Amino acid sequence: MVLIALNNIYKIYNVGGEEVRALDGINLEIKENEYLAIMGPSGSGKSTLMNMIGCLDTPSSGVYQFEGEMVQEMDDDQLASIRNRKIGFVFQTFNLLPKATAQHNVEIPLIYGNIRKNERIKMASKALIDVGLADRMHHKPNELSGGQRQRVAIARALVNSPSIILADEPTGNLDSKSGHEIMGILDQLHQRGNTIILVTHEDNIAQHAHRVIRLFDGKITEDSKVKSE
Repeated sequence: MVLIALNNIYKIYNVGGEEVRALDGINLEIKENEYLAIMGPSGSGKSTLMNMIGCLDTPSSGVYQFEGEMVQEMDDDQLASIRNRKIGFVFQTFNLLPKATAQHNVEIPLIYGNIRKNERIKMASKALIDVGLADRMHHKPNELSGGQRQRVAIARALVNSPSIILADEPTGNLDSKSGHEIMGILDQLHQRGNTIILVTHEDNIAQHAHRVIRLFDGKITEDSKVKSE
């Protein structure tokens, strides 16, 4: 089943009176339970493409279909529902509230979903247990290592049971040991049935994926399988 279909997608910015094509005619299909890595040099359009896939931005032209529905025809509430229920986001910088515990950070998407407090606590606790942080639920970010903070971010991404995980340089701020552990979690999520889409500039991280696309100047220059599924 095709979850995401991008057809002739352009994203054009006007910078200092000049037209900049951040995405230049992107055609891409992503199927259910794929494990995809997006690679490319700085300025190639990786983050713009990730924002487009995650419904955080809209194309200047072209057609984006999410589960067969036209994204351009969705209103703000529909887009917010996709972001909150269908997609889990993991960022390089963790984006955790510094004064909140791990458990409360994981609860945040559930608050927006109007989930009752007792149920929120139960769901957040389960997500933290799933990423190996059963004994760190009540710690604040400054009491956690970088790898543990990224685990909290992954638990937050998982708490609504999304089908898709978007990870933007998920190991970028981590040492090699912590990065390996984080990729192990993403591998397990893929084995459980999640669709994993990650942005990385590291070949060893991309090797966890089953498919790699490379961008250059807003265009896909390579789309290849890297291991048998």
